[in-house]
Amino acid sequence: MEETISLKEIVETLKKRLRLIIVITVAAVALSAIISYFLLTPTYNASTQLLVNQSAEEGQQYTSSELRTNLDLINTYNVIITSPRIIEPTLEELNLERSKGALRDQISVSAEGDSQVVSITVEDDNPAMAVEIANTLALVFQRDIIDIMNVDNVSILSTAELADNPSPVSPNPTLNMAIAFVVGLMAAVGLAFLLEFLDNTIKTEDDVEEKLGIPVLASISTINPDKVSVEDLTSVRKSRKGRETYGA
Repeated sequence: MEETISLKEIVETLKKRLRLIIVITVAAVALSAIISYFLLTPTYNASTQLLVNQSAEEGQQYTSSELRTNLDLINTYNVIITSPRIIEPTLEELNLERSKGALRDQISVSAEGDSQVVSITVEDDNPAMAVEIANTLALVFQRDIIDIMNVDNVSILSTAELADNPSPVSPNPTLNMAIAFVVGLMAAVGLAFLLEFLDNTIKTEDDVEEKLGIPVLASISTINPDKVSVEDLTSVRKSRKGRETYGA
């Protein structure tokens, strides 16, 4: 027979396991805060922008086809910026002792919509180093693209600057704790219903009738010793003796 759970039973289960739900949720948030503030290394980023255009004399206007060519070149430049041809001299100029693959993973290149602007963003655990890498990478690319593509159409639009009080881009403790709260709460509620499902102990008269298939004629309630006085016990004994004497 298929069992159904009423809304009342759901509420009762949540009330019964409320302490467990609170403990698990608070523990998840606390663990997330400890990891975010004390274990994870803060990461900072710095960005520089490049302008891609065709070489032109002063006052010359660009045609639509030339602008289209510039936009098509941006996709190629995005690949070249993160290639060993640019990364290797960047490492040499900064005298960095890290692999080309490690530096490549720190760099992200993106085009600003349909414009001719390319943004180079570098992430590092040192904010000053992130700025140096971004600016050096842009300078190396601007210099070496002349030999690579035989064109001189890249200019630096803006350089990365170190802020007085830089803020890390990751981790985000507030976001991490919010996610931990939701995940912890869902896990705690799921565990509460799982424990209730696995609990096959008999607690009520209805459970007895359901398990044994016979009606319950009477039940003995649990007596709280704190609510029973000596006078109550004495009166019970006297009433029992009276019934025994009367019966005799």
